[in-house]
Amino acid sequence: MVAALEHAKHALAFSSGSATTANILQSLAAGSHVISVSDVYGGTHRYFTQVAKAHGVRVTFTPEIEVDIREHITEATKLVWIETPSNPTLRLVDIRAVATAAHEHGILVVVDNTFLSPYVQNPLDHGADIVVHSVTKYINGHSDVVMGVAAFNSDDLLKRLSFLQNAIGAIPSAFDSWLAHRGAKTLHLRAREATVNATAVAQTLEASPHVIAVNYPGLDSHPHRAIALKQHRNGMGGGMLSFRIRGGHAAAERFCQLTKIFTLAESLGGVESLVEVPSSMTHAGIPKDQREAVGVFDDLVRISCGVEDAEDLKADVLQALERAVSETAKFGNGVNGTNGTNGA
Repeated sequence: MVAALEHAKHALAFSSGSATTANILQSLAAGSHVISVSDVYGGTHRYFTQVAKAHGVRVTFTPEIEVDIREHITEATKLVWIETPSNPTLRLVDIRAVATAAHEHGILVVVDNTFLSPYVQNPLDHGADIVVHSVTKYINGHSDVVMGVAAFNSDDLLKRLSFLQNAIGAIPSAFDSWLAHRGAKTLHLRAREATVNATAVAQTLEASPHVIAVNYPGLDSHPHRAIALKQHRNGMGGGMLSFRIRGGHAAAERFCQLTKIFTLAESLGGVESLVEVPSSMTHAGIPKDQREAVGVFDDLVRISCGVEDAEDLKADVLQALERAVSETAKFGNGVNGTNGTNGA
């Protein structure tokens, strides 16, 4: 099913999204070099910097991969890793531009499409060689599965990755597979509703004096909006967004405690709306200077919009914003311009 959704010839299911990443990286020989976007999922960053490194695979991170990819390519470079949108800053990458540069040197391009789902974006159509998903998120959509998938067209990749899948034993359970198949049947409905809700919430946040900045590719103000119009179905922004709240880390954490509909959790892509603070949750393992270099400040809040009523979600973020900022200011635990803002 995922192969069809991603316009691919082959697809392999794994026991988790991280297991998918591990299998792809372990298909590389020791001494190989990988180029990756800087702002990636915390688990991916951890694997690249600690596990892959121990196996002799070196990873170079770059914040502007379309601009400087050729500067980082060496004879050992075998793979380019992209998240678009990135997690959690929602930056977009021009897949075609990166794939063109990589393919000049015979380098494979992998795109993590978890944040958008196959309904919104199909990376293989834009030149990628492999597209990966945490099926746990949008494809399943009901927060009751742990699973990953890789889709691609190459027969050689099928042989290499299926061997590793079997040798390592990184396969999903039969019941998880059944649940994911069930969830995928409503992906188009959920993805559309999540986009409607995320757009409404992003516009509400952008208009609030309590918000420093909003990261959402469905907004005209997004710096990569042109890429969204080119790569995403009908220019959809998807159901994920993030924003910086005035009042620093204390305000960000308080906001997550005060929401009534949004649930505090690290996951995403389900029918229920979720909220989290990346700096102390999903990206806590990344050193602060590296986090902030790619925009993951202590005051950043990440939101996954579900399929609830948009007006209810807007009202929830507004009441939580008002209370979080006022309470934080009252107790002096972070004021405008400090504790996680630029220059802090």
